[in-house]
This record gives sequence, structure tokens and C-alpha cells, in this order.
Amino acid sequence: MCARMRDEVAKIFANRTVVPITTEQYLKQLDETYPRDSYNSLSIEGYQVTEGLIRRVAQGQWNPSSEPDARNALAARGYFEAFQKVRLSILDIRNGQDSVDVLARDFKSWHVALFQPAVDAGIITHADLAGYRNGLVVINTSRHCPPPKEALMDTMDRMFDILRKEKSPEVRAVLGHFAFVYIHPFIAGNGRVARFLMNAMLASGGYPWKTIEVKDRQLYFAALEDASVNGDIRAFAKFVRATIDGTIDRLKLDRSAKETQRLTH
Repeated sequence: MCARMRDEVAKIFANRTVVPITTEQYLKQLDETYPRDSYNSLSIEGYQVTEGLIRRVAQGQWNPSSEPDARNALAARGYFEAFQKVRLSILDIRNGQDSVDVLARDFKSWHVALFQPAVDAGIITHADLAGYRNGLVVINTSRHCPPPKEALMDTMDRMFDILRKEKSPEVRAVLGHFAFVYIHPFIAGNGRVARFLMNAMLASGGYPWKTIEVKDRQLYFAALEDASVNGDIRAFAKFVRATIDGTIDRLKLDRSAKETQRLTH
């Protein structure tokens, strides 16, 4: 499936150039974008957070037992802890380590960090986070059914094999994100980890961190649905490129015009 999709993604990213930035510049930009990224990524998953809450839990100025909405506060703190781990992973990549080896080594620790505050609060246990999911998972609003638990080890290994063989960081970013949510290896947190993975792959190509915004959630999910259910990666690749280029609004207008034309005819 990914082999079939690969050339379509490469075509969509053809002739795109990257303005290189130093690691110091990258980390500065990463730290500045964190509150916005956390707000959007958590909001995409249905959490009710504010940038005030995000900044407060990042600074340790919170107490889970006294929070009026502990679920959202725990998610915000978990995102902060996971983001710090992703930051270290990307630093290794920027310093010359193989990007896919770093991801294969670290992605489970990102996932654990997302839910560590809930473990500390006694809501879930460490055993709940061990390994991959041990049952079926349903993706709300999607017709895609992820592989069964028996296939997870093989499919995840195959995903990393595919990424290792791919030279284009843009193709790795698109296919890595798509394949991860297609497999859905965890009970929860798959979307957040997939967006971390996408950005780590982009960082390996010199790109700064890119946030997928909650206002684009419908377009984002529709593009992933088209890839997962219909095997057509083009809409998702175009979505990722528009996110990188800052042209999402133009992409929306183009899609709206095409839909209007289709209905008219």
C-alpha cells in the first residue's frame, strides 16, 4: 500500500525547497510554538483546554486533586511531558542520528509520557501502557478498521522498514503519519503520537515544527479517511504540504470550488 502511495506523495512535494535553520533557531521556534501546538493537538482529540491551562501545567503550577476539570489538566500535563521527550528525540536527529532509528527507539516513551500524569493520579496503571493495545480499537467517525492485535508487531516493524528505505523526509512525514494512524497501535494517543512522528520526520529534512490546527480538523480527518478507506493518499499529502506552506485556506477554497462544480454538474 505504501509503495503504491509513495510516488503520489513525492509528486505533490516536487520542487519544494527548505530554508535551513540552525538547531538553536529550531529549538527556539519549537519552544515558542509549544502552547499553540498543545492547544490545537489536544483540541483535535476533543479535550477542552485553554492556553492559560497549558502554560500553567507546563510551569508546574497545578494540583490534579484540586483541578476543576482533572481530565483536561492531566491531558495538558501529559502533552507537555511528551513534548519534552519529542524535543530530545529531534535534538538527536538534528545532531546527526538516524531519524527512523531515533523514532523506533523513542515513540513508545512519548506515548507513555502522554498518560504518565494519569498514572501518577491513580487513574490508570503502568500496566495499561505496556506495549501495544491488546484488543480491537474503534476510530470514531471513521469507517477504517485498524489491524487486529495479532498483527501489530509485524505491521509496526514493517512501517519502520518502509521509513528506513525512504530518502525523502516529506514522504517519510506523510507516510509515517498515515501508516501510524492506519495501524493504530495504542488504545489512545495515536493521533498525538502520529503528529509528533510527522514533525520529527520533517525536522530530519530541515523543516521547522508544523502545527495542525483544530480549525482544520474536518479537512484533516477527511484526508486521512480517504487514504485509509479508499487508498488515496493525495488529499492527505496535499493537506500536509498546505500545512507546511501556510496555504490551508487556499486548499479549502479549492476543495470547496471543486465540490460546488461537482454538485452543479
